[in-house]
Amino acid sequence: MSPLMAAHPFWAGLKPTLHISHRGGAALAPENTLAAFRRAVREYHTDMLELDLHLTRDGALVVFHDETLERCTDGAGRVAERSLAELEELDAGYRFATEGGGRFPFRGQGVKIPTFREVVAAFPGLRLNVELKASSAQACEAFAREFRALDAWGQICCGSEQDAVAEQLQQELPDACHFYPRASLTALVMAIKLGEPPDLDERFTVLDMPWSYEGELLVDEAFLQATGALKKWVNVWTVDDAPSMRAAVKLGVGGIITDRPDRLRAVLDSKGRLESRRP
Repeated sequence: MSPLMAAHPFWAGLKPTLHISHRGGAALAPENTLAAFRRAVREYHTDMLELDLHLTRDGALVVFHDETLERCTDGAGRVAERSLAELEELDAGYRFATEGGGRFPFRGQGVKIPTFREVVAAFPGLRLNVELKASSAQACEAFAREFRALDAWGQICCGSEQDAVAEQLQQELPDACHFYPRASLTALVMAIKLGEPPDLDERFTVLDMPWSYEGELLVDEAFLQATGALKKWVNVWTVDDAPSMRAAVKLGVGGIITDRPDRLRAVLDSKGRLESRRP
């Protein structure tokens, strides 16, 4: 059974293998910014954007991965301790370097930390895979309010790596598409790998999971048959090399989450050209 059998209507009209840009394509542009997202959409025709959310001191949801600002901006401190206005003053392209770290092409170019609402508005209808990084009840409630206000049922698949947060999100938004959190995902993957009866948890319909772990390939034909039988969709991360991309496409994984949307586009286009030549 194919990942096309995924139970949630979020996946209606989609077919493997999806091009999913991790944080917009973090190897090519400042991650989780409109600059990265626009490039992924315009140049690489991504099917889906993957992004992360934190809650500001004054209750705004911003698109940012880390708890602190140092790695990606010219600021310092915790995102949760800053107001939205303070965050909007920062240069979100400041730290992004070209390969080898020799140049900083996005410094001083007006790249900002976007709000969740800004990103949704910028790409109407484009599917989004959204991870809530903040772990507070207030963050879950804020996300649920925003989700409902945006009427994003068919556009956003959401969740958290943290099981308690993911469970609260599912309670707040029971009809939304949810991906597995870490502990529940690990239990399901281990059960399938060991040939044991898996937990039939219907709250979560998507496995966003590693392609490999400590050098061992996690996803193969038998695994996809098992997840397909459970009506679960499988996306693999973070796949940046072309040989692994080609292997995942050949298997028919639901989607590939990558920091290199340029390479993935080339792999998918090459597959399409080959198929079009077949009699």
